[in-house]
Amino acid sequence: MAAVRNVFLFLTIFLVGGPPLSCSLSDNEALLKLRQSFTHAESLNSWNQDSQPCAARWTGIICHRGVITGLHLTGLRLSGQIDIEALLELRSLRTVSLVNNSFAGPIPEFNRIGVLKSLLLTGNDFSGAIPTDFFASLASLKKVWLSSNNFSGDIPHSLAKLSYLIELHLENNQFSGKIPHLHQAALTSLDLSNNKLEGEIPENLAKFDANAFAGNEGLCGKPLPKSCDSNNAQISEENASPPGESQGSVSKLVVASLIAVAVFLVVVMFLSASKRREEKFSKLGREQMNEMVEVHVPSSGHREQLSRKGGDSRRGSQQGKGGMSDLVVVNEEKGTFGMADLMKAAAEVLGNGGLGSAYKAVMANGLSVVVKRIREMNKLGKDGFDAEMRRMGRLQHHNILTPLAYHYRREEKLLVSEYIPKGSLLYVLHGDRGACHAELNWATRLKIVKGIARGLGFLHSEFATYDLPHGNLKSSNILLSDTYEPLLSDYAFHPLINPNNATEAMFAYKSPEYAQRQEVSPKSDVYCLGIIILEILTGKFPSQYLSNGKGGTDVVQWVSSAVAEKREAELIDPEIANDANAVSRMVELLRIGADCTQSNPQQRPEMKEAIRRIEEI
Repeated sequence: MAAVRNVFLFLTIFLVGGPPLSCSLSDNEALLKLRQSFTHAESLNSWNQDSQPCAARWTGIICHRGVITGLHLTGLRLSGQIDIEALLELRSLRTVSLVNNSFAGPIPEFNRIGVLKSLLLTGNDFSGAIPTDFFASLASLKKVWLSSNNFSGDIPHSLAKLSYLIELHLENNQFSGKIPHLHQAALTSLDLSNNKLEGEIPENLAKFDANAFAGNEGLCGKPLPKSCDSNNAQISEENASPPGESQGSVSKLVVASLIAVAVFLVVVMFLSASKRREEKFSKLGREQMNEMVEVHVPSSGHREQLSRKGGDSRRGSQQGKGGMSDLVVVNEEKGTFGMADLMKAAAEVLGNGGLGSAYKAVMANGLSVVVKRIREMNKLGKDGFDAEMRRMGRLQHHNILTPLAYHYRREEKLLVSEYIPKGSLLYVLHGDRGACHAELNWATRLKIVKGIARGLGFLHSEFATYDLPHGNLKSSNILLSDTYEPLLSDYAFHPLINPNNATEAMFAYKSPEYAQRQEVSPKSDVYCLGIIILEILTGKFPSQYLSNGKGGTDVVQWVSSAVAEKREAELIDPEIANDANAVSRMVELLRIGADCTQSNPQQRPEMKEAIRRIEEI
């Protein structure tokens, strides 16, 4: 079964602009017509004329209130043609994701689908030049991912006209020429690396990391260390002028009037867009995280065997009361079940993360569970592992997700917990939130922060002797109930995970003290709490979550500078900043987050002190 990258899981749920309009084909008929244009479409066996896409939850179809809003066909080895006419029949379609398939040839006419908000084509074999005006009709586009294909020619200048663009990924192609001016204030994720671009980097793009431009030998100027000499330094407006505008070295006296008119029009156009909210969520495709976001993959021929390998389990289900060959139930709150119960349910991929793979299974009794398959967890033997899991199974706190069962093998472990439909804080904050959008107000965010703090306080009391009572606190490991009550998961694994793997898999190892002195402590959890507070208040995706540090926002440095300059209020997410009566409390919480992320752990508050300050807001 093909693994599905989480980064793209979150980009498939959309705000719907209204009910579908009448069309000549039904959604069922349109999708079946689309499937006929694919080759190697065996993975789409759930698409059949006897069922409805949303009701039957067809593979890769994203629905909102019974309306198709997204096509998410990631990693299904599809190829062939893409029937744009069929896609046009899906009148509420907002997302097209064909990531990691085998499509080839020129870019299809997605520009005919004018209401698209996300176009994600990463990891195919599309090639050739993209017409310069290709994106002119896609005024609603927010996210464009064309990376890891074989596109060539100039970067289309019509990208500069996308007022709402927040993510642009063109890396690992053959684009040449100069970088067009991208004035969008909302653009927070950019990667143009590993192409054949040349000339001076536009001044307004110098805010991005140098890695966003690496692998282009002909580029110069900030943020690259290569400066532009007098021979290749150009006036930035001329560098990025669309076809039809003067790009030569003709005397300014000759063309001054034409340039003045062109510049005026460009300035007016982009200033009108600059009031848009600076949005978030950068480079999730670079970070594989365990997200509880359901993606339906076909069970026929792709069923994941979650149980034994090599016949080490011979006794079948023992309802968790037998030996290590079966599931051991450590929390009977949801009933007892065994390996056989899981094997009867098709496993649906949720994603891969630092600790391993995650799946969803719906058992015959209706219970939905998440099964995490972890290989690097051999620090303790069988008896020690059993004792730790039973200890976790006895935990009772409304902000803690208690494990239900586990399966032990030396080579790998299965950890089973309840499936939480709303998903993670990461998804709710940074995905296209749909119905969640209006609900994530200041009161809800404060409730989430307080719940996280209370759960952490409980863990620091229960596991007070651990160096890392949680150890892996980040927004992808915080699940939200239907009432936005946070549930902490993936905690207290530090005594279980192999040391070499812990440094890569656990977020606490991203703290400054480990980078500087290879040390971790309960204060590392305080640092992680601070990151989450800043993430919730600013709405920005922290670059600290990314293993390569490429993309996102360095929320620690950003907030630290604002605190020093007494301009904290400017950093508050615009979606909550309009609550004027609460801004002072938001700023107070932001300062707590800044204190928790001090580089010197001695300068951070103790966990109890941080919780006390949060509770007082």
